[in-house]
Amino acid sequence: MALARFRGLTLALGVGLLTGACVGDQPIEQPTPLFGDATVEYPLELWDAGIEGETVLRVLVSESGEVEDVEILESSGVARLDSAAVVGARKLRFTPARRGDKRISVWAEVPVQFTTNPNARRNPGGGV
Repeated sequence: MALARFRGLTLALGVGLLTGACVGDQPIEQPTPLFGDATVEYPLELWDAGIEGETVLRVLVSESGEVEDVEILESSGVARLDSAAVVGARKLRFTPARRGDKRISVWAEVPVQFTTNPNARRNPGGGV
């Protein structure tokens, strides 16, 4: 079975945080994924055709650590890859974000890389 990788997780502070009640100016402890190197299904016909891409998602992580909503921030340019990324992201689980001792909902940015080279990792400066 062909798989795509979630490259990592960064809290999308610039996009905005959704919180319940304000708890002062305490720093926010980011949500952390409950997966080592989680994978999503890579559409087999796209794998066979060598079609690659990266979809960057925005996910709403609830106070319980579940994904409540998913939006596409950057499309891979291939609708089937984007759809597979969204389906996979909905299955993710996180330790919830916290402000002080209160769990809060936040938006997090999740890049999903579809590549036929399982050892490929995208460098922040570009390239693979």
